Amino acid sequence: MSYFQREFVANSAAVRVSFGPGVRHRIAEEIERLGAQRALILSTPQQEAAAQTFAAEVGALAAGVFAKATMHTPVSVTEEALTEVAATGADCIVSVGGGSTTGLGKAIAYRTDLPQIVVPTTYAGSEATPILGQTKDGLKTTLKSPEVQPEVILYDSELVTTLPVGMTVSSALNAIAHAAEGLYAQDRNPLSTALAVEGMRAFANALPAVLTDPGNLDARGETLYGAWLCGTVLGQVGMSLHHKICHTLGGSFDLPHAETHSVMLPHAIGFNAAAVPDQLAIVSEIFDGSSPGKALHDFASRIGAPTALKALGLQEADLDRAASLATKNAYWNPAPLSREGVRALLDDAYHGRQPEL
Repeated sequence: MSYFQREFVANSAAVRVSFGPGVRHRIAEEIERLGAQRALILSTPQQEAAAQTFAAEVGALAAGVFAKATMHTPVSVTEEALTEVAATGADCIVSVGGGSTTGLGKAIAYRTDLPQIVVPTTYAGSEATPILGQTKDGLKTTLKSPEVQPEVILYDSELVTTLPVGMTVSSALNAIAHAAEGLYAQDRNPLSTALAVEGMRAFANALPAVLTDPGNLDARGETLYGAWLCGTVLGQVGMSLHHKICHTLGGSFDLPHAETHSVMLPHAIGFNAAAVPDQLAIVSEIFDGSSPGKALHDFASRIGAPTALKALGLQEADLDRAASLATKNAYWNPAPLSREGVRALLDDAYHGRQPEL
């Protein structure tokens, strides 16, 4: 099947991507390749031990470790990290972790233009994009800039073999969301569509094997491959309803990022399915269902992903405000948006109902 379009524009960032078990041990080589000498290594508090191990491995090339990355990239944490950058004289950022750490590295780079090396330990895919989401005063905003795009990504399957099953499945669905929304993006192109389809196929193929044997390096490698492809889609084209709602729920209600994507994806895709049936038909095929939303909902259920917002800590009383925030500013979406329609969608997601389409 060809994904040719009569007219399109495609942009590709200059990113060095290295795949393979053990590639994390090449960080020192990558720092020197960038012409840097003092790398500040970032992590969350939970992954500080791993960051310290990386710092020890690169030796004199490490300027220090900053282990305070957190969900949704609070501006206050970024400002604290910038103080550390100045104090250590860092000329490079190494982000070790998932979307929280990658987001902090991007926020630093946006303000300093320091080069970034990212070593992902989840399937977030944000490392493959020039997009930064930041939270301040309870609101999450996003921006897109070349300064945000990491220069180097090291995908090491050994690093995700110990990723807990719960984070594995929710992180994977977070990545799949980039591809699924990319299929109907207003600015989609043949390359973004091909990447989206291949990325979703990689997850559909490899995730069951990962859940059976979390230490399977081939399956883990294929899921990282899927994360890279899906993330690249996110970097190339604009997102719509799904990502807007997830940013609202994360930034204003502090819901966990990956799990929120996992719950909302079937509902947002089901909401848009009638408006763009041709673009979303492939989702039904890949995830083996009668309709795109149902296929994703059933796939999430099969792999044990969260399927209800109430399980993530959202209160039913919050749904009205969430619907208002998600429709406050106009943005493009293939199906018409209204506060009432989004409120109904959120109600289904809150209770974990299967989408109609």
